[in-house]
Amino acid sequence: MTEQKNEEDRKQILLPDGSYMPRLGQGTWQMAEDDTQREREIRGLQYGIQKGITMIDSAEMYAGGKAEGLAGEAIAGLGKTAGTERSDLYLVSKVLPENANKKHMSSSAHRSMKLLGTDYLDLYLLHWRGDADLSEAVWCMEKLREEGKIRRWGVSNFDVKDMEDLMKVPDGRNCCVNQVLYNLGTRGIEYDLIPWQRERGIPFMAYSPVGQAGALVTQDGVSKAAMMNDRNVKEVAQRRKISVVQLLLAFVLRLDDFAAIPKAVGLSHIDENAEALNITLTEEEVEQLSESFPAPDAKIAMEKY
Repeated sequence: MTEQKNEEDRKQILLPDGSYMPRLGQGTWQMAEDDTQREREIRGLQYGIQKGITMIDSAEMYAGGKAEGLAGEAIAGLGKTAGTERSDLYLVSKVLPENANKKHMSSSAHRSMKLLGTDYLDLYLLHWRGDADLSEAVWCMEKLREEGKIRRWGVSNFDVKDMEDLMKVPDGRNCCVNQVLYNLGTRGIEYDLIPWQRERGIPFMAYSPVGQAGALVTQDGVSKAAMMNDRNVKEVAQRRKISVVQLLLAFVLRLDDFAAIPKAVGLSHIDENAEALNITLTEEEVEQLSESFPAPDAKIAMEKY
């Protein structure tokens, strides 16, 4: 797997359409679910934007659209201060598979745009395949792109077979990104999906890049050792004089075709995330981490939530 070569590459990824996407964003999954945390969440998003983390990832599913509304409120609250012009932001949302059709996708996209306070999305994703007709979904994505409502589109939670099917439909090869679950403890895609997409130049966005608060559960419900408390993880972090969160995020960002969208609300955690872009892990450090969380040696069903 390739590693970062220069400072500029740390900050953005070249997409198949020739545009660039930030390598670090702010996730909004599980935001806007507790009204008592609303102001804190808004302040966190605003602080992240001011720190240069200008990519915001959301979805129509998150809190029934409330997460998009919260993000829109955060953006609007910053006004026209430095770095918050619309062209400085990179807004991402997702459509549910049941809405990825000619009857509903346009209204879903417009609702997301309205909640986010924008007249276009930088990236629009099919949240997961479900029962969506891929030919129809892609047709709708292309129509939104032609209308200027979205700049580009991609998918989320697509495994190799899903991607193969996507490539077979008209304009399916215009897919720019696949957003997937990936972190030190969830490495299944390294076996087949990563090499498959690399052969075709399709990059990734990693959600939950530091895990669910560092705690992982296998698909059969057996708890794994929490990444946050793993001996090798703590040893490498202490030796590098960085936090465990930064180490886990740097593990994902070591791959030059990966963006990461961690969710953070606390200002100190947002600072940690921003600084992770400047951390380059050595091969020896990755090997030590792999002693606890090894790369897969066989196909693993895609993990997602």
